[in-house]
Amino acid sequence: MIEGIKIMKDYVIVTESTADLTVDIISKYGIKVMPMIFGFENESYLDYPDHRQLSIKEFYNRIRNEERSITGLINVKMFEEYFEPILKKGNDILYLGFSSGLSGTYNSSLIAAEELMEKYKGSRVECVDTLAASMGEGLLVYCAARKKHEGFNLDELKQWVQDNRLHLSHWFTVDDLNHLKRGGRINAMTATIGTALNVKPVLHVDNEGHLVPVENVRGRKKSIHTILEHMESTCMNPDGGPVFISHGDCLEDAEYLAGLVKDKFNIKDIPINYIGPVIGSHSGQGTIALFFFGTER
Repeated sequence: MIEGIKIMKDYVIVTESTADLTVDIISKYGIKVMPMIFGFENESYLDYPDHRQLSIKEFYNRIRNEERSITGLINVKMFEEYFEPILKKGNDILYLGFSSGLSGTYNSSLIAAEELMEKYKGSRVECVDTLAASMGEGLLVYCAARKKHEGFNLDELKQWVQDNRLHLSHWFTVDDLNHLKRGGRINAMTATIGTALNVKPVLHVDNEGHLVPVENVRGRKKSIHTILEHMESTCMNPDGGPVFISHGDCLEDAEYLAGLVKDKFNIKDIPINYIGPVIGSHSGQGTIALFFFGTER
């Protein structure tokens, strides 16, 4: 090292499969993705982005048949096992984690980071709570990866994520109220009456990273148009995005929403991907989610 000049180590961006990023984006930007855990009775799977252990179509078919899927967080030991080989190669880590308002995974990462930095003196494991989920988390990670390729160092990128995460807007609508009932978002009577009246809730992720019901509308098409209206009122960059859409095995509806966004705004490319099994276990089939940068969440 030349005296007076500090050589910056390279670093790796790590997230987990709840970001629901496409395989193409992960590969293009060199993002490392930790698989999270889900399963059915007496079965356990790791949720890789390519769904290698259980196809995403089979997963949604099973929950349509009312099989109950359960999920698990990434514990400290799993973080250490994933992070350590990266540090051994001489790289630092910027971990962009699944919302602490929805999972204890982020808290596990903090413990693992502290222990590993004690073991590997001079190495850094920086953890940021994205306060985001699904392709909302994915959109933030994607933009961070692009900033890294533009030359942002670890400190600059960590600050950028912290400065911008509360502009990451998530707007959802769900088709099956029973999943919200099981998750404690609505009670049994509301689910029964809502289903009978064809009521579709519209939800978003708030500043604490919690999934929060905002309003109820009648009918599927109306719910899709309602989440578009929220984008119209708060979108920061209507002339180009970026915008992501994820779905619970309802591609036709996701493409319909993408068409509405493209017609309303000057946005040509909108990546669409499945909501993975971890979040899909709680949101259910038929969920549509729209993600963009807004003046507020």
